[in-house]
Amino acid sequence: MKSALKGFARREWGPLYTAVRTALVTRKWRAVPMTLAAVCLTALFQLVQNQDWGYQPVQNIGSVRAEDPVWLALLRTPLSLFVPALDLPVWGALAQVLLVFGIAEICLGRWRTLAIAYLATLAGTLYARVGIALGPDNPLGLPASDARVVDTGPSAAVVGLAVYVCWRYRARWTAALVVVAMVVEVLVKTNLAGKEHLAAIAAVLVLMAVTAWRERRQSPPPGPEGPEGPEPELRPGTRSWKPPITS
Repeated sequence: MKSALKGFARREWGPLYTAVRTALVTRKWRAVPMTLAAVCLTALFQLVQNQDWGYQPVQNIGSVRAEDPVWLALLRTPLSLFVPALDLPVWGALAQVLLVFGIAEICLGRWRTLAIAYLATLAGTLYARVGIALGPDNPLGLPASDARVVDTGPSAAVVGLAVYVCWRYRARWTAALVVVAMVVEVLVKTNLAGKEHLAAIAAVLVLMAVTAWRERRQSPPPGPEGPEGPEPELRPGTRSWKPPITS
């Protein structure tokens, strides 16, 4: 039983663990500069928004609500990712950013990490508008009161990045566990945040499908002699070589 668990852990997390450990040992903090900057920015926003003079400025640059005009929501979305929710402990947001963003930056690179994070966040933000339009009677809908809920924090980005990184490194059971946990969250407590997490996962699943399709199209087809390619060329001096026939 113990050996079976070790084998499962090695298959599930071995490549991911090796990639992260190698980067941290060889490059240390230089392996995750974007993640460290994101942690500092999140901590700074938390500090400022808890000041009497800082709450409104932070809301103006990083607070997104479904009732806001679309252009304003899109303008605020990049920074909304780093504005922690006021009703949740900030250490949770900082830990999420440090762990998941750090692993993603090492495994995917900083620009792909940012792109996927913003895709997941934007999917959640846009879903809120669609859900409110559908109404509470629709399984995918939301009550009108959610239009005034402040939509901030890195949680949607964290969920999307976790699923994508697990898929790229073949930690399929871990990715499935993240998805199941988000579904259970919605079933236990139906709220805007939970359904936004599912919207983020849906956007990342579409990205994964498109990526897999493109990789299949770009992979070289097998050679005409079979999947191993053409037979090796026979040269003069070998026993099977025959001189070419000339007319």
